[in-house]
Parts: sequence; structure tokens; C-alpha cells
Amino acid sequence: MSEKETWRIIRDGARPGAENMAVDEAIARAVGRGDCPPTLRLYRWEPATVSLGYFQRTARAVDRDYLARHGLGLVRRPTGGRAVMHDRELTYSVALPDDHPLARGSVEQSYYRLSLCLVRGLTLLGARLSLSEPALHGRGETAACFDAPSRHELMAEGRKLVGSAQVRRWGALLQHGSILIDLDVERLAGSLGITAAVARRLAATRMSWLGRVLGYSPGPEEVAVAVEAGFAEALGAPLVPDGLTPEERRLADRLVAGKYGTDRWNLEGRGEEFEL
Repeated sequence: MSEKETWRIIRDGARPGAENMAVDEAIARAVGRGDCPPTLRLYRWEPATVSLGYFQRTARAVDRDYLARHGLGLVRRPTGGRAVMHDRELTYSVALPDDHPLARGSVEQSYYRLSLCLVRGLTLLGARLSLSEPALHGRGETAACFDAPSRHELMAEGRKLVGSAQVRRWGALLQHGSILIDLDVERLAGSLGITAAVARRLAATRMSWLGRVLGYSPGPEEVAVAVEAGFAEALGAPLVPDGLTPEERRLADRLVAGKYGTDRWNLEGRGEEFEL
């Protein structure tokens, strides 16, 4: 990574799930083409939304009736992994050219490098964190992302605090993840179709959140400031505040209409053939 390299930071607001995934893909495509620099985006979800991993089967991972009754969203990510209820959290996404130093090597190696940036940022809030060990890996008992850590994910007191997923396409690496601030156990149970008892057990033994770790619940803006500062320190590179380019906005709109806003993609996992 060049000492003169600059990154773009997009401090986004709250969007519906289809828009969030479309924007992440639009950014990754722009970065992969070399039209935009490496980008860190920080954002939230409105309404609260379950995101499915690319390979998950909808019926086994989510209770659609519960989502409909409570006005909650559903979207499929372009990345793998398990289901996440995006509710009381901040989400980060990183887009890099696929030949960037942070992207070189295996998925695990790039996970590790990006996790160090997150550790630096959340440590600024006062969190004491570690990275997951291989011995902690397991299938878990549910379809929930936070049921089992992947290698090099952020842990607090032995419980998973940040759930991340990655894809390498479009000439880019796209990694995004959920930083839990608080947890609504009842909503977690209902949206993922698991019993309240199982959800409480996950919360007690597998999951953590900043409110638990810090003793208070920071606002999303406070977390965003810390994450941005942590990336800047870890990278040794300036992060320049900016927004989406007109082309990224146009592409995101098309991706919502033709992909992330469709049942074909979200329920059936089909739509990668969508032509831009």
C-alpha cells in the first residue's frame, strides 16, 4: 500500500436492505474498474432487515410471516455466510481492487488484515477484543451468523461481536459486516424462526454487543467515528469524506430494480445473470 494512497469514506444514513446491498455492489464495481479509490462505507438499515447469505435457503433461515407482520425487511447478500438481523447495529463495508495489498492472498489473510482495522477502531471506544481462534469454529445450531465465528472475526469475552462476509467479484474484494450495538432477543428469535429459549442461549453464550462490552450503548454515530479513526490509524492513510458518484447512484438504482429488490434474487437466489 502506497504511503500516498487515499481512501474514500462514505458515512451513509439508513436505507432499506435492497438499497444497501445495491450500493455495496455498485461501489465494488466502481472500485474494481478503477473509477473510485478503496472505499469504506458505514451505514444502517431502515426498516430492520434480515440479510441472507448468498447460498442460504430462505425457508430454512428466516420466518417470512414474522417479518411481514412486523414490517421488517428481507434481502439476500452477494456475500456468503449466515443470516443476520440488522437492527441495533452499525454496518461497515470495504471495497478494494482485487490486487490491493490488503486483498492479496487467501480470504482468511484478507479477513485478518481488515479485522485488525476494526479492532483498532472499536478499541478506541474502550472495547477489549480478540480475534476468533480456529478451535472455536463450528456449524452452530441455527442459521444465524452470530451462532458461530469464522476465523479472524472479532470476539469480546469469548463471544462474537462482529459478523463479516466477503466476496471477490467484479475485479474487487467486497467485505461487509454487522457491528452489534444492542440486541433485541425477541426480534432475533422471531425473524430467524427459532425459539425464544434458543435465542436467549445464543445471546448468553455465543453473541456479544457493544452495550454489554462497554457498559453503555454508544450511538451509531459514535461507533462510526471510532471505526473511521481506527481504519485511518491502521492503514496509515487518509480517509477522504465523499459520497456516491452519479454512476454509482445510477447503477445502484438499476440493481435495486433488477436484482436486490426482486423475489427472484431474495427468495430463490437467482439473478446473477442480471445484465447491467
